[in-house]
Amino acid sequence: MMQIELTINGEKVKTACEPSDTLLYVLRNKLGLTGAKPGCLNGDCGACTVIIQGKPMKSCLTLAIEETQKEITTIEGLGGVPIQGAFVEHFAFQCGYCTPGFIMNAHALVQDQPEATDQIITEWLESNICRCTGYQEIKKAVKDVLSQIKRS
Repeated sequence: MMQIELTINGEKVKTACEPSDTLLYVLRNKLGLTGAKPGCLNGDCGACTVIIQGKPMKSCLTLAIEETQKEITTIEGLGGVPIQGAFVEHFAFQCGYCTPGFIMNAHALVQDQPEATDQIITEWLESNICRCTGYQEIKKAVKDVLSQIKRS
Protein backbone atom coordinates (compact mmCIF):
# COMPACT_ATOMS: atom_id res chain seq x y z
CA MET A 1 0.00 0.00 0.00
CA MET A 2 1.05 3.55 -0.67
CA GLN A 3 -0.39 6.93 0.26
CA ILE A 4 -1.45 9.19 -2.65
CA GLU A 5 -3.08 12.59 -2.92
CA LEU A 6 -5.61 13.24 -5.66
CA THR A 7 -7.45 16.42 -6.61
CA ILE A 8 -11.04 15.39 -7.14
CA ASN A 9 -13.82 17.88 -7.83
CA GLY A 10 -11.58 20.70 -6.64
CA GLU A 11 -10.64 19.08 -3.34
CA LYS A 12 -7.39 17.40 -2.36
CA VAL A 13 -7.97 13.96 -0.88
CA LYS A 14 -5.48 11.46 0.50
CA THR A 15 -5.98 7.74 0.34
CA ALA A 16 -4.01 4.52 0.50
CA CYS A 17 -3.97 2.30 -2.54
CA GLU A 18 -1.99 -0.36 -4.32
CA PRO A 19 0.11 0.75 -7.31
CA SER A 20 -2.13 -1.41 -9.51
CA ASP A 21 -5.44 0.13 -8.33
CA THR A 22 -7.45 1.77 -11.07
CA LEU A 23 -8.87 5.22 -10.60
CA LEU A 24 -12.35 3.68 -10.85
CA TYR A 25 -11.60 1.35 -7.94
CA VAL A 26 -10.18 4.16 -5.80
CA LEU A 27 -13.08 6.51 -6.56
CA ARG A 28 -15.74 3.94 -5.73
CA ASN A 29 -14.18 1.79 -3.03
CA LYS A 30 -11.80 4.14 -1.24
CA LEU A 31 -13.52 7.51 -1.64
CA GLY A 32 -17.20 6.58 -1.91
CA LEU A 33 -17.72 8.40 -5.22
CA THR A 34 -19.94 5.89 -6.99
CA GLY A 35 -21.08 7.97 -9.97
CA ALA A 36 -18.50 6.42 -12.28
CA LYS A 37 -19.86 2.94 -12.98
CA PRO A 38 -18.03 -0.33 -13.54
CA GLY A 39 -19.25 -1.78 -16.79
CA CYS A 40 -16.96 -3.69 -19.08
CA LEU A 41 -13.80 -2.85 -17.09
CA ASN A 42 -11.77 -2.88 -20.31
CA GLY A 43 -12.47 0.58 -21.75
CA ASP A 44 -15.21 -0.30 -24.21
CA CYS A 45 -18.42 0.96 -22.59
CA GLY A 46 -17.54 4.38 -21.11
CA ALA A 47 -19.73 3.98 -18.00
CA CYS A 48 -16.70 4.88 -15.88
CA THR A 49 -15.86 8.11 -17.72
CA VAL A 50 -14.42 10.97 -15.66
CA ILE A 51 -12.77 14.18 -16.80
CA ILE A 52 -9.03 14.48 -16.21
CA GLN A 53 -7.42 17.81 -17.09
CA GLY A 54 -10.45 18.69 -19.20
CA LYS A 55 -10.48 15.46 -21.22
CA PRO A 56 -12.86 12.52 -20.83
CA MET A 57 -10.99 9.45 -19.66
CA LYS A 58 -12.07 5.93 -18.81
CA SER A 59 -11.25 5.47 -15.16
CA CYS A 60 -11.20 1.67 -15.47
CA LEU A 61 -8.08 2.00 -17.65
CA THR A 62 -6.37 4.68 -15.58
CA LEU A 63 -4.08 3.90 -12.65
CA ALA A 64 -4.85 6.13 -9.68
CA ILE A 65 -1.15 6.75 -8.96
CA GLU A 66 -0.72 8.28 -12.43
CA GLU A 67 -3.27 11.02 -11.69
CA THR A 68 -1.78 12.58 -8.55
CA GLN A 69 -0.84 15.90 -10.18
CA LYS A 70 -4.00 16.28 -12.24
CA GLU A 71 -7.48 17.73 -11.78
CA ILE A 72 -10.10 14.97 -11.79
CA THR A 73 -13.80 15.72 -12.15
CA THR A 74 -16.45 13.10 -11.48
CA ILE A 75 -20.20 13.30 -12.07
CA GLU A 76 -20.53 14.29 -8.41
CA GLY A 77 -18.46 17.40 -9.12
CA LEU A 78 -20.44 18.79 -12.06
CA GLY A 79 -23.13 20.42 -9.97
CA GLY A 80 -25.93 21.23 -12.38
CA VAL A 81 -24.09 21.99 -15.61
CA PRO A 82 -26.34 22.56 -18.65
CA ILE A 83 -25.82 19.09 -20.11
CA GLN A 84 -27.44 17.51 -17.05
CA GLY A 85 -30.63 19.51 -17.55
CA ALA A 86 -30.57 18.80 -21.27
CA PHE A 87 -30.43 15.05 -20.61
CA VAL A 88 -33.57 15.35 -18.47
CA GLU A 89 -35.33 17.66 -20.93
CA HIS A 90 -34.65 15.39 -23.91
CA PHE A 91 -35.19 12.08 -22.05
CA ALA A 92 -31.65 11.06 -22.98
CA PHE A 93 -31.58 8.04 -20.67
CA GLN A 94 -33.58 4.96 -19.76
CA CYS A 95 -32.16 2.71 -17.05
CA GLY A 96 -29.55 5.37 -16.22
CA TYR A 97 -26.54 3.12 -15.69
CA CYS A 98 -24.56 4.61 -18.57
CA THR A 99 -25.84 8.15 -18.00
CA PRO A 100 -23.03 9.47 -15.77
CA GLY A 101 -20.43 8.40 -18.33
CA PHE A 102 -22.38 9.95 -21.19
CA ILE A 103 -22.87 13.19 -19.24
CA MET A 104 -19.15 13.41 -18.45
CA ASN A 105 -18.24 12.79 -22.08
CA ALA A 106 -20.89 15.22 -23.38
CA HIS A 107 -19.86 17.90 -20.87
CA ALA A 108 -16.23 17.62 -22.01
CA LEU A 109 -17.41 17.75 -25.64
CA VAL A 110 -19.35 21.01 -25.25
CA GLN A 111 -16.45 22.55 -23.32
CA ASP A 112 -13.81 21.45 -25.82
CA GLN A 113 -15.79 21.74 -29.08
CA PRO A 114 -18.40 24.53 -28.76
CA GLU A 115 -18.74 24.56 -32.58
CA ALA A 116 -19.09 20.76 -32.86
CA THR A 117 -20.66 19.41 -36.03
CA ASP A 118 -22.91 16.36 -36.21
CA GLN A 119 -19.88 14.30 -37.22
CA ILE A 120 -17.84 15.49 -34.22
CA ILE A 121 -20.74 14.78 -31.86
CA THR A 122 -21.10 11.28 -33.30
CA GLU A 123 -17.37 10.62 -32.99
CA TRP A 124 -17.29 11.75 -29.36
CA LEU A 125 -20.33 9.68 -28.42
CA GLU A 126 -18.86 6.54 -29.99
CA SER A 127 -16.70 6.12 -26.88
CA ASN A 128 -19.77 5.30 -24.77
CA ILE A 129 -22.31 2.52 -25.10
CA CYS A 130 -25.96 2.50 -24.09
CA ARG A 131 -27.82 -0.80 -24.27
CA CYS A 132 -31.28 0.61 -23.52
CA THR A 133 -31.96 3.51 -25.85
CA GLY A 134 -30.99 5.05 -29.12
CA TYR A 135 -28.46 7.81 -29.25
CA GLN A 136 -30.75 10.38 -30.89
CA GLU A 137 -31.97 11.82 -27.58
CA ILE A 138 -28.39 12.09 -26.33
CA LYS A 139 -27.40 13.89 -29.53
CA LYS A 140 -30.38 16.25 -29.12
CA ALA A 141 -29.26 17.05 -25.58
CA VAL A 142 -25.72 17.86 -26.78
CA LYS A 143 -27.03 19.99 -29.66
CA ASP A 144 -29.33 21.85 -27.29
CA VAL A 145 -26.42 22.82 -25.03
CA LEU A 146 -24.28 23.77 -28.02
CA SER A 147 -27.05 26.04 -29.30
CA GLN A 148 -27.27 27.65 -25.84
CA ILE A 149 -23.53 28.36 -25.99
CA LYS A 150 -23.86 29.94 -29.43
CA ARG A 151 -26.70 32.20 -28.24
CA SER A 152 -24.76 33.49 -25.25
